[in-house]
Amino acid sequence: MLLGSILPILLLIAWEILSRLQVFPSYQLPAPTVILQTILGLAEDGSLWGHIGITTYRVFAGFVLGTLAAVLLGSLVGFYQKAEKIFDPLIQAFRSIPSLAWVPLFILWMGIGEPSKIAMIAVGVFFPVYLNIVSGVLGVDRKLIEVGKMYGLNTFQLVSRIILPASLPSFLVGLRSGLGLGWMFVVAAELMGASQGLGYLLVLGQNTLSPETIIASIILFAIIGKLTDWVLKVIENKTLHWQDRMVKS
Repeated sequence: MLLGSILPILLLIAWEILSRLQVFPSYQLPAPTVILQTILGLAEDGSLWGHIGITTYRVFAGFVLGTLAAVLLGSLVGFYQKAEKIFDPLIQAFRSIPSLAWVPLFILWMGIGEPSKIAMIAVGVFFPVYLNIVSGVLGVDRKLIEVGKMYGLNTFQLVSRIILPASLPSFLVGLRSGLGLGWMFVVAAELMGASQGLGYLLVLGQNTLSPETIIASIILFAIIGKLTDWVLKVIENKTLHWQDRMVKS
């Protein structure tokens, strides 16, 4: 953690010095202290917490919905070969659709309210979680399953004792990838007529010619996204404590 913070601190110091020397025009790239003052100003008038709260809620809701759909379909496709033949080609075709292509359709179907934004994020979360679940289930050593059957385990016991633990690492990697994409998709979602949120701050900064607001919003995205990924990383370490790489670390 300490080692990883050295480079960002050095970059911030260099950025501040170059800005004070007016190497970078302030109307294009304000100094870090100006951006910090912008964040503190938003915090003092209370609007910052509202923007962070609504954006976090949208990401969380989309993440839960996308993950639930991915777990259901991914498990089905991973377990049953016929389900893979039926569902997987269609899902792969949908995966090729650019994310922004969904925006006009979701607005047409659900308006510019919360449902369309959450659906947009759920689409982004779905595909990495789905792919990792399918990969994890298909990657389970079939010899282990055969051994389980030899010991008389039923289907539920095979899933809970063999298949689920063996596919858990891929599932957790998929969750982290899905959450990362959820934070990316929330920007596109909040461009759909949002009146609050960090994505709205981006638009506000653009419309008011305030680069400090735009960069402050980008930095807040990075900080909150990193914090949520850290939470999943902690869960991953505790859940996979039996793996060799976790023991070594």
